[in-house]
Amino acid sequence: MNNPAVSNLVISLGAMQVARRIPMEDPQTINYLRIGYVASQVISLAVYYYITLKIRKRNDLTVLKYVNPAPPMNPDAKPELVQTTVKDYDLAEVGKAIKSLFVSLAFMAFLHGYLKYTQPLFIQGLMGLKSTLESNPAKLHLWGKKAEGDLSRPFKAGGGLLESLTGKASGPQTDAASIKAAEKAGGKSE
Repeated sequence: MNNPAVSNLVISLGAMQVARRIPMEDPQTINYLRIGYVASQVISLAVYYYITLKIRKRNDLTVLKYVNPAPPMNPDAKPELVQTTVKDYDLAEVGKAIKSLFVSLAFMAFLHGYLKYTQPLFIQGLMGLKSTLESNPAKLHLWGKKAEGDLSRPFKAGGGLLESLTGKASGPQTDAASIKAAEKAGGKSE
């Protein structure tokens, strides 16, 4: 499956069907689910750490210029020119992925620890590992795919609700005209 949204849906629905057959009231089963969830999070962190090591070892200092669009909800903001290296960009992307991993961990702690839901432990254990292994940094540095098309830097963000309503692309712009306009406006960031 090439489309991550479709594969996420298929795995989620399949996991929910399997989770229905798991005795969620049994304390031993709940402990196994906790261990499995924590193990999947530790594996995800280990994969991101390994990717970080590979990025640092590769040390790609190719200059990368792009323009971050102005936030749509802030009319006074201007597009921002970003000049960085491939290494720094990839490390920042891995950092974002790790933050996302910790946010989902905190959310799961709330769902399971406070609200006592157990089914999400099983599903999120699978989905977290899947998203780690299908992330753009993993595709580039773990699976060895070339940085072209959807994997060319800067990575294109998935289309959101606002983008689908307005028809405007909200991701980073790499064309020469956008970069030149941002340089003239003076919106630099490094």
